[in-house]
Amino acid sequence: MPASMNTIRRSLLVTSAALLSVPLTAPAASAAPSPSPTGSPSATPPAVMSSVGGARLGRPGTQVDPGGGAPAVPQGISARSWIVADAESGEVLAAHNAHWRLAPASTLKMLFADTVLPKFPKELKHEVAPSDLAGMGAGSSLVGIKEHETYTVHDLWLGVFLRSGNDAVHVLAAMNGGVDETVMEMNEQAEKLQALDTHVVTPDGYDEEGQVSSAYDLTLFARDGLQKKDFREYCSTVRSQFPGETKTGKDGKVSRGSFEIENTNRLLRGDGDVTVYPGIAGVKNGYTTHAGNTFTGVAERNGKVLLVTVMHPEAKEHDAVYKESTALFDWGFRAAGKVRPVGELVPPKDAVRASASPDATASDGSAGDHGADGASAGQAAASAAAGGGSSGIGTALAIAGGALLVLAGGVFLVNRRWPLPDLVRRR
Repeated sequence: MPASMNTIRRSLLVTSAALLSVPLTAPAASAAPSPSPTGSPSATPPAVMSSVGGARLGRPGTQVDPGGGAPAVPQGISARSWIVADAESGEVLAAHNAHWRLAPASTLKMLFADTVLPKFPKELKHEVAPSDLAGMGAGSSLVGIKEHETYTVHDLWLGVFLRSGNDAVHVLAAMNGGVDETVMEMNEQAEKLQALDTHVVTPDGYDEEGQVSSAYDLTLFARDGLQKKDFREYCSTVRSQFPGETKTGKDGKVSRGSFEIENTNRLLRGDGDVTVYPGIAGVKNGYTTHAGNTFTGVAERNGKVLLVTVMHPEAKEHDAVYKESTALFDWGFRAAGKVRPVGELVPPKDAVRASASPDATASDGSAGDHGADGASAGQAAASAAAGGGSSGIGTALAIAGGALLVLAGGVFLVNRRWPLPDLVRRR
């Protein structure tokens, strides 16, 4: 019967993906051998870096394994570190110094959002206290939040994603128990995601001694964040209205206007000699003196969804980070299905544990987890069961010889899909 064939096909797909992921996922338990996270980023890529996601990703230089008919990696990419990955399967198509620990700038806000966004409903209102805005670095990017004004959580997240507002980050961090508490939770979230190159010192990505991440880790943050509906909405919004300052007129009437804010992601909105990238749907860009330009983007073409991260291009060309990201996106869409993966984006630790038990409950979507819609592997496993029933999982386990933990990783990778915003379809 067709239903039976679908069940068998799904079981074989899950099992095959799980078995193929074993050599890539196995090194994920190894901590990065690069310098202590409390030190500064190295001036050159270490000879040996983390092996999370596969041994080749720990090697310096460009890693690519072309097959027949695969296009060559673009020439002239000057970024210190970059990665091109399939957002759904997790396969890394090519990478360059993927685990080099570098200053992340505002791309670290993806981890901040992935950590804090599920905690507060978007309709919640907050009056800003002066202490909420304390501790921001000199020259911070700001959206224009005013003390004693009231904003919704929705407003604040638009300020984070569109204007990269450090003021919005600090207000949300204050709501979350303070900067120190938020930094601790961000480091815990990074560890859960197996982003072992990352050490957070400040939640807004401002240059701080010892604050580091990597192209690999930033891509993990984007991939996990994109499982959340609200995250997808904010990172794909091109422009919006933001509340202004409350004023009292000469007639005694109180009014509060608004002003327009635009996304600083130039592949999303276009700017000068940078055109809107077809299929772009986020995610986050950043710049500091120490980090240079950093960028992580997600785009879809012909049903294929790719993630690209670029860190610190050396080229002096205007908007080099966007032009190099565009070249890598173009290459990735041409190379998909023609190159052999050189590694993978590993699943979160708790996703593997949740999938390992048929009775595991999904952590995302529970009370208080606003905006999440399928991030957990518990839900991924439930999705597989809904499609093929318990017999499908049973068949997969039988074929795998009872390798339950290996199967769990496969379920996560095969079913880790999400709807990208309508913006992608329109463009």
